[in-house]
Amino acid sequence: MEQPGTEAVEQRRAAEQQRGTRLKVMVAVDESDGSLYALSWALDNLFPLPPPAEDAGEVVIVHVQQPFQNYVFPAGPALYATTAVMDSVRKVQQQNAEALLAKVSHVCSEKHTTVKVKTMVMEGDPKEMICQAVEQVHPDLLLVGSRGLGKLKRAFLGSVSDYCAHHAKCPILIVKPPHK
Repeated sequence: MEQPGTEAVEQRRAAEQQRGTRLKVMVAVDESDGSLYALSWALDNLFPLPPPAEDAGEVVIVHVQQPFQNYVFPAGPALYATTAVMDSVRKVQQQNAEALLAKVSHVCSEKHTTVKVKTMVMEGDPKEMICQAVEQVHPDLLLVGSRGLGKLKRAFLGSVSDYCAHHAKCPILIVKPPHK
């Protein structure tokens, strides 16, 4: 059985060979299994094995960290973090980002040795920053994983993949993990 999206991938490959260029794919990752599945799916389905040449293409991995925020409670005092606490949180965020990017870079090198891998770490709202990264990098395709939020949660929390589908300035593929 052919996987979903395979026909579009084959059309893209044919157009790519005519132009003589390689595919540049951006994959948005976080700590979720859905984003790691999207990366794995991209490597398995977008880059053929064995590659037709030494340079099979490029994967740009983008990770967005939420900035640290102070909180104000309506019926009580505001909670402001000290500089030491903020520095500590930033240090932990940086360590987590480095560990995540090392993990996904390892996945890339295990699955595909000829794909060039670049990484980006950004800070801000993930929805907006992923779209901003698309404008900076100009990928041929953006891949995002899907957490599978229900309709109610998606309405209140918003969906990164839904936002990117409407605002990213390139084609986007939302990769859902298989049902268990």
